[in-house]
Amino acid sequence: MSRLEVIGLPCDAEVLPDSDLTGLLLDALESAGARLRDGDVLAVASKVVAKAEGQLVPLPPGMELQEARRTLARQQAVRVVADTDFVLIVETRHGFVSANAGIDTSNLPGRAMALLLPDDPDASAAALRVAIAERTGADVGVVVTDTFGRPWRMGQTDVALGAAGMTVLRDERGGTDLHGHPLEVTQVAVADQVAAAADLVRSKADGTPFVLVRGLPGTGPAAPAHATAAQLVRPATQDLFRTGAVPEDTTGQDQR
Repeated sequence: MSRLEVIGLPCDAEVLPDSDLTGLLLDALESAGARLRDGDVLAVASKVVAKAEGQLVPLPPGMELQEARRTLARQQAVRVVADTDFVLIVETRHGFVSANAGIDTSNLPGRAMALLLPDDPDASAAALRVAIAERTGADVGVVVTDTFGRPWRMGQTDVALGAAGMTVLRDERGGTDLHGHPLEVTQVAVADQVAAAADLVRSKADGTPFVLVRGLPGTGPAAPAHATAAQLVRPATQDLFRTGAVPEDTTGQDQR
């Protein structure tokens, strides 16, 4: 790969439950003067996916917005990871660990509604891919993206919640580096990197729910069969954060 293009595709239409999301995406492509090719990847914000799928729910009544969001997040959680005064971090049933279960209350009608994550982001990505192929004949990849914070790092970045028709995780274990040394742990989160790249050409308020990524290998016709973003969720048995903190050494020496 020598060249990668990332093209924002603005959309002026308001996405509503049962909106034709594929049609809106293709309209955005046409407005941008772009035509799909086999192997392209389309990054689609999870917010418009969730809206089109009717994931709008009422906030618990009689509460301030922050309290209502936290209450709803607890209802969506399978595990509370961290509970502080300024943020509630939970694990959702999808396996995602995020603030307030990924619940969004921005850019919604009224102040009493909230938007949940898509019910099955991988299925959403696969359905979009099929619909795009039926209407255009193009064999593309689709990644459903959302914004997450990261442990030990300031700021947020977009990650892949769902994916279809693309390499999700590039496993380089068993290969060698430039000096011939064996690679033992290298696995590249390609779908997350695509999601993050897409966020470079849009902001949260500019109405760009779709992004075209062109030039990425391992997509469309070259994609591995049955690759999904669920492969990016680390199994609980490999989650070292669950082991807890190293006990504090009162003598001033690290006990590790």
